[in-house]
Amino acid sequence: MSNAILLVSCPDKRGITATITQFVYEHNGNILHADQHIDDQTFFMRIEWSLTGFSIKKADIGKKFESIAKKFKMKWEIHFTDKKPRMAIFVSKHLHCLYDLLYRYRSGQFRCEIPLIISNHVDAKSLANDFGVAFHRIPITKTNKAKQEQKELYLLKKEQIDFIVLARYHQILTKQFIKNYQNQIINIHHSFLPAFAGANPYKQAYQKGVKIIGATSHYVTEELDEGPIIEQDTVRISHRYTLDDLIHKGEDLEKVVLSRAVRWHLERKILSYNNKTVIFD
Repeated sequence: MSNAILLVSCPDKRGITATITQFVYEHNGNILHADQHIDDQTFFMRIEWSLTGFSIKKADIGKKFESIAKKFKMKWEIHFTDKKPRMAIFVSKHLHCLYDLLYRYRSGQFRCEIPLIISNHVDAKSLANDFGVAFHRIPITKTNKAKQEQKELYLLKKEQIDFIVLARYHQILTKQFIKNYQNQIINIHHSFLPAFAGANPYKQAYQKGVKIIGATSHYVTEELDEGPIIEQDTVRISHRYTLDDLIHKGEDLEKVVLSRAVRWHLERKILSYNNKTVIFD
């Protein structure tokens, strides 16, 4: 039997938590997890409950909850754990994040389906074959970007993709592409944003003589490297480190940071607002 996960944001006022938990209780639901947060007079909540014995059919839960949502002026969404989200991975020539994602998928760490990998290069094809995932090479140039993105969108819709992970995909997505997947495209940036945005952040960090380097996973928006940050981490370095040392350390960090972001997205633990995120426990 599956669980229901309800995500809510609305203006903060008395009685929201009590009303939501009463809704679950009065329909014989067993709450498994509940977390909430208030920021700038806005209330956020994630609540998960078992549907075993729940008196409302899955298809009708949203309709029954609508009156509560209207009363508190909520933005809300409901998900069910028996439905596996469908994830597409975009990658270029750096394959360490792709390999890590596929390994975690195969080992059962990610509860999802990965129907396809899209790349502007051929380098990832053998890795995709090893893991039994369909591979599509779609080369991108300045002159064909719009046309090629239409091919990508066709494949994504054909495979009913729910969200996209950019596992070191070295292309800037157009506004038109992003509009199709608002807050559903996760990127890994090989830097601790907002520092060293753009190209070659490890070289920038090396030239500055920094003592820590980082990695940042964020949702993709129309503004490059400016989307809501999901996860970040850092590692200490010293003057003895070469540029290659920084790159190797950074790649290890990228894999961990990206995998956390993907897992939290799959577990429906993220709410975005005002270009920030709430990450529920």
